[in-house]
Amino acid sequence: MSKRDYYDVLGVDKSADKNDIKRAYRKLAMKYHPDRNPDDEKAAASFREVTEAYEILADEEKRARYDQYGHAGVDDQMGGFGAGGFQNSHAYQDFGDLFGSVFGDAFGFGGGGGGQQHNQGADLRYNLTITLEEAAKGKEVELEIPKHESCDTCSGSGARPGTNPVPCSTCGGHGQVQMQQGFFAVRRTCPSCQGAGKKIESPCVSCGGTGRKKVKKNLKVKIPAGVYDGAQVRVGGEGEAGTQGGAPGDLFIVVRIKEHAIFERDGADLHCEMPITFPQATLGAEVDAPTLDGKVKIRIPAGTESGRVFRLRGHGVKDVRVHQKGDLFVRVQIAVPKKLTAKQEELLKAFAKETGDEVYPERSSFLGKAKKLWDDLAGEN
Repeated sequence: MSKRDYYDVLGVDKSADKNDIKRAYRKLAMKYHPDRNPDDEKAAASFREVTEAYEILADEEKRARYDQYGHAGVDDQMGGFGAGGFQNSHAYQDFGDLFGSVFGDAFGFGGGGGGQQHNQGADLRYNLTITLEEAAKGKEVELEIPKHESCDTCSGSGARPGTNPVPCSTCGGHGQVQMQQGFFAVRRTCPSCQGAGKKIESPCVSCGGTGRKKVKKNLKVKIPAGVYDGAQVRVGGEGEAGTQGGAPGDLFIVVRIKEHAIFERDGADLHCEMPITFPQATLGAEVDAPTLDGKVKIRIPAGTESGRVFRLRGHGVKDVRVHQKGDLFVRVQIAVPKKLTAKQEELLKAFAKETGDEVYPERSSFLGKAKKLWDDLAGEN
């Protein structure tokens, strides 16, 4: 049976570049790979076909010969890639290099093909809740972190002092074994040593051969001034210990800031609402405003309306990125008395009778507009 055109096999145009060809091959190879289609001869044949097409079209020299002479120009280059499968170890190695260059370690063909694995320890996460004041000024905290550390008795080897791990007899110390799967061979992590490439015959009594032991470690960590809610403070090397000589992971402290009774934070700025009395707003006054550094004086001009915002520069929170403090924005609200004595009520009524609406320009303007509306409605009727 005649072979299909390689470009048709991969579903690309003859003008396709290397990246287009690689993307097309990756998609089809993942679709037809025997691991995803066990005992499916049709999928296996398709997988061989797309791999053969990629092997030719991904190589500039082979592709040029194919474009000029067709299959006749490259059939002698295929070696064991034909219908008979992988017929020698050289063909297997070529396929491993080819497949690994596209998929890395996804199917066991990556990076040098073997050797014992060195596993980095896992990262740890610690949730730390602090106050807004602590976030603004920074704080040194002492934490107790439960974690695995390298065993000091065996220095992390897992072997009893005076002994050493021995090469795994199953994989010969490589950490991987070659297995025949369907029509081709693949490499898998050694089931005996789990990729370590070695076995421990005399385990360390302190850690039981794991090379790690559970501890509770006390750490002092500096939380920087200006840290924001949700920020992560990284402490390198304070995560879980690695295995088989792997490096330790890191500790990530996730900062949560408590809700404040007075202030709301917006980046480096702070906002608050401060009630003032009607006489203070009307006559003007000097009042104390709260800040994270203490109280400061604010001059309330006579005739201040409710909702006016006063900006206090430099009384916000330090910006952890630019090391500059934000501002505090104080919005005043005119408080309404809820309880009055008889005398206070009498004085307030006298004040209202004396002033009328004329001293309230906003109310006078509103009532004027309302009167015009009512008159217009009455005229329509």
